Amino acid sequence: MQRTRSQEVLVHPATPPRSGPDRRSFLRFTAGAAALLPLTALAGCSGSRDANTIRIAFQQFGSGTIKQEWISTAAQEFSAENPELVVDLVPIVAAENDYFTKNELLMSSPRTSPDLVYEDSFILLSDVGAGYLQPITDLVEGFENWDDIADASKEAVTGEDGEIYGIPITTDTRALWFQREVFEQVGLPDDWQPTSWEEILEAARAIRDSDSEAIPLFIFAGTPQGEKASMQGFEMLLYGTGDGTGLYDKDAEKWVLGSQGFIDSLTFLKTLFEEDLTASTAQHLDPNISESIYTSLLPDAKLGILLDGSWISQNWGEGAGRPWPEWTDVMGLADMPTQDGGGTKTVTLAGGWGLSIPEHVTDREVAFRFLEKLVSTETLVNYAIADNHITVRADVAEDERYRSYSPAVEYFTELLETAYYRPALPAYPEVSSAIQEAMEAVMTGSTPEQAAAEYDAKVTDIVGPENVQEAS
Repeated sequence: MQRTRSQEVLVHPATPPRSGPDRRSFLRFTAGAAALLPLTALAGCSGSRDANTIRIAFQQFGSGTIKQEWISTAAQEFSAENPELVVDLVPIVAAENDYFTKNELLMSSPRTSPDLVYEDSFILLSDVGAGYLQPITDLVEGFENWDDIADASKEAVTGEDGEIYGIPITTDTRALWFQREVFEQVGLPDDWQPTSWEEILEAARAIRDSDSEAIPLFIFAGTPQGEKASMQGFEMLLYGTGDGTGLYDKDAEKWVLGSQGFIDSLTFLKTLFEEDLTASTAQHLDPNISESIYTSLLPDAKLGILLDGSWISQNWGEGAGRPWPEWTDVMGLADMPTQDGGGTKTVTLAGGWGLSIPEHVTDREVAFRFLEKLVSTETLVNYAIADNHITVRADVAEDERYRSYSPAVEYFTELLETAYYRPALPAYPEVSSAIQEAMEAVMTGSTPEQAAAEYDAKVTDIVGPENVQEAS
């Protein structure tokens, strides 16, 4: 496979997942011509891989190109400064779980491995355990903005061996988004702020019992939704139950089983389906339902309440899939309350993404040089504004452009002060899958107690009986 050095930034836009042998095909644009390039073809390019080519893989949601534009802009600057280098973009268009699988498939072989990968903090330590990523502790020592990164985000990229495996870039928080036009139709308040789960259910019942055609409430649930179901959905409930230890007891270093909070969280989900307070099971099991929510259900007043993240208004900006400038007036935000309004009174989960270097990188120093360009202060300010995310960097947060880019940024940034974080452990992705299966079980007929018992058995099998304990 030959490359033209005049094309300094190469892009391999991926086709959406579909059935058939070409599911992992990529479109490659080189010198203006497009041709199908499956992953097997990438594997055949081993002879052309050299230290002068930096290949970066990242997730692309549907037709959105925000990450691609961020990387392309940095790549053009980097290539101008380093004319001997070529930056090769590999956007992977895939649902969340499919992205992780495809990314791991690329990283598994020296022939196909990228030199940089965009990693979700929840999957990072699992990829470390599988041998896909290498430590970059020595490279971080010379990184001038390391001290600007929030401590919690640093912990999320630090392995159990004490080594650093990534540079955090983004974080996020979660809350209840509500559609004010739907609320006005129903007679619910414009400044709605529930103080318990029961008050959320009361608002959903009011929408259900009205003349509105809107789905009352949507919480991501089930295996097709991947980590969205675990984090945006279940854990936003569980960490508000007052159990204290959540999924994992850090002091005891054991995973928690037999939690009443776990059962109560599944019961809340079960109530939504039993009382017709949410979308159909088929809609919940549609891996592309989020795109429908953002581009039609919310803008068209077909959904009343959504439990979701800080970033979703990126779908409504100029040039997005559904430009909706009115969202700033139509959409309201409310803190997610704890189960009965006690304890901390509200709850949010925080996560985040960053960049890591795979084990099979061609030249780790060159890859890190490009990484530094991608995470310069100016580049990250522009990326945060375009991507509508919360920064993990103090230098970015101090920039006036960041602080004023969205009417919601200050609200979601303040939520970080009391945010919970997922267990940063290699076993978490498998535990998360067990959570999704438990949610799907109650959606499709199991009792919360049955689903919780199955979850306990699966977690015991995943981590071993010596690494679990019964909830106190």
